[in-house]
Amino acid sequence: MKFSKSLALIFGLLLVAGAAVPGAPAFIGHKDKTFKSGAEVSEFQAEVSRLMDIIINSLYSNKDIFLRELISNGSDSLDKIRFLSLTDESVLGAGDDANLDIRIKVDKENGVLSIRDRGVGMTKAELKENLGTIAKSGTSAFLEQMQKGGDMNLIGQFGVGFYSVYLVADFVEVRSKHNSEDKQWIWQSKADGAFAISEDEGEPLGRGVEINIYLKEEAQEYLEEDKLKELVEKYSEFINFPIYLWNSEEVEEEVPLSDEELAEQASKAEEEEEEDVEETDEDDESADDEDDEVEDEDEEELPTTKKVKKTVWDWKNVNDNKAIWLRSSTEVEDDEYSKFYKALSKDDKEPLSYTHFKAEGDVEFKSILFIPEKPPQDLFDNYYNKAAALKLYVRRVFISDEFDELLPKYLSFIKGIVDSDTLPLNVSRETLQQHTSLKTIKKKLVRKALDMIRKLAEEGQDDDDDEAADAAADDSADDEETKYDKFWKNYGKAIKLGIIEDASNRTRLAKLMRFYTSKSPTKLVSLEQYVERMKPGQKSIYYLAGESREALEKSPFLEKLLQKDLEVIYFTDPIDEYTMQNLTEFDDFKFSNASKDDLKFGDDTEAAKARLKKVKEEFKDFTKWWKEILPSEEVEAVKISNRLVTTPCSVVTSKYGWSANMERIMKAQALSDDGRMAYMRGRKTLEINPGHPIIKALKEKSEDDAGDEDTKRTALIMYETALLESGFMFEEPKGFAGRLFDMVRRDLGVEADAEVEEPDVETEPEAEAQEAPKDEL
Repeated sequence: MKFSKSLALIFGLLLVAGAAVPGAPAFIGHKDKTFKSGAEVSEFQAEVSRLMDIIINSLYSNKDIFLRELISNGSDSLDKIRFLSLTDESVLGAGDDANLDIRIKVDKENGVLSIRDRGVGMTKAELKENLGTIAKSGTSAFLEQMQKGGDMNLIGQFGVGFYSVYLVADFVEVRSKHNSEDKQWIWQSKADGAFAISEDEGEPLGRGVEINIYLKEEAQEYLEEDKLKELVEKYSEFINFPIYLWNSEEVEEEVPLSDEELAEQASKAEEEEEEDVEETDEDDESADDEDDEVEDEDEEELPTTKKVKKTVWDWKNVNDNKAIWLRSSTEVEDDEYSKFYKALSKDDKEPLSYTHFKAEGDVEFKSILFIPEKPPQDLFDNYYNKAAALKLYVRRVFISDEFDELLPKYLSFIKGIVDSDTLPLNVSRETLQQHTSLKTIKKKLVRKALDMIRKLAEEGQDDDDDEAADAAADDSADDEETKYDKFWKNYGKAIKLGIIEDASNRTRLAKLMRFYTSKSPTKLVSLEQYVERMKPGQKSIYYLAGESREALEKSPFLEKLLQKDLEVIYFTDPIDEYTMQNLTEFDDFKFSNASKDDLKFGDDTEAAKARLKKVKEEFKDFTKWWKEILPSEEVEAVKISNRLVTTPCSVVTSKYGWSANMERIMKAQALSDDGRMAYMRGRKTLEINPGHPIIKALKEKSEDDAGDEDTKRTALIMYETALLESGFMFEEPKGFAGRLFDMVRRDLGVEADAEVEEPDVETEPEAEAQEAPKDEL
């Protein structure tokens, strides 16, 4: 991260001058903590004293991550010593020193948080170099050296991440012991421009580093065990090494009774014995014998211990979940994936499907992706601002679960992890989202995610085929919902959004679509299944969009299609109209909207074309007459229809204009644009059925008297009725209602000038008012 010289200078001047923030509370932390007497005091190199404030307040916005940084550094150090032990076991030492782990302990009384690792440790010179220099990352430097074939001495070094400790600390001690030196050293600093290094005379470390963080007053929450456990589980759950927390637990323990308690217990037993003797039947010797035996048994069974609750302190492992993605997928059992998914997502249900893979190439990473059985309730709420539900790790260190660049928005329901060993883990950790490698990772993740969904769909298809075979043998076979049926019910809208947004994967996504059709009204089918059963010579994939499947089945647009036994896809989701604007073809077959103008069936013979041409010529004057009656700004033409069988007429829209269903959807939008609607609505075409008796009768009347008002009114009402049946809405429904009532009036023989009269109803005289009740005395 680069900062302008002026910004660095401003912060430097503030620090040097000791400027305070107006209105800030008085500081009460460990401000009086000082360096050890006789320590070697040095100034920070690389302008640390002037840039520290920028690092703390700009680079790290979330204070919680200081623990992630320190654990990550400790893990690097442990990795180094483990690597060295492969060629020299003696570097590990013996006893506790050989245990490679990280331990966290709190001292609430003194407000100190301690983090210790048994890694490689640092010498005095390394303490001065690594903790006194800015813009130095042990991890990135180690990787650079490894790529160049260099040595291993850099993996355990601290980098800029170490300075995040000053988000919560006003004084820090780093105690370190390296195998190459007999002495143990301590580094101390307040981040005030200087640090001190001296020989450490405290508890011997054996090997490794212990960081003592003297917490600020406002950071006392990090002394709570539950808070630390939460942070470890969130950020460092899958670190390679065990992380132990010095944890208190209340347990029950048996302790011996004191002499006083034993005497009290014996006295009470004697009193109970005397009471029993008084109640005993003296004449019943056998009963006396039994009582004596019982008394003897009671005396023998008197407890000599008691249970007490006590607080026990012990080391507790807080990262026991294993990083199963590091193993080969052939070595992991299904129940392990299930357990891992539940721990990762906090979901109590099994995932619908998962994929586990390793990507190699320019960017290497391992990943496990899961499809939850049920989507979150807010899946499509605030859709464009919702981050993907993937956790990004770099060398098993949690970085973030809010990266927008790992998966596209339409796949935000997928949960899982991505762990890369090649992404940088340095000063840009907070801005890793800008790294170009994420684009490569995203591309591979999308492909693997779609392959996982495709595999789930194919399994569902195999199940359908098996069910079909069983049904053929047994008519009573029940249709069961497949896993992919559940997926489509919950996530189908997301796939449709993907077709709109992701042009590069549009074909793959189209194969995942499922829908009902005229030949499969109750069983979901795919586009591939549709294409397989297309009629010979069929050149288009027909579909129709509307409010419900029941309404679509009765649409006049389907009459000829169904008569020709052509399958029609039913789209009933409002997003389907948007989807089909982006999905224009599949397997080289064009999509054809049954409600649009110029519908073709693909099997018209030359004779049929000649016949249609002759009919058009015959009805030419009639269609011209009808067109002149209709509103010119609304209706583009009146044509002979090739899609109607039993309906006299219908209204269709132009090929590139909105359909009736789309108009309805757009009008329902809270922020709809009237100007855009006027442009996209387009002009309508009235298609007439030349063989229908009503059309023939109207044609004859128009030929007899083209100017007859009743005939014109009938033609206009027929157009408006066709509008309604075709799914359109009236801009002014009152005009249609008036013409319809006028037609009804004439049919009933009611005079045009008949007046509306008040109903003449005989009424009975009002009942006499009852006498008011007399006042009670």
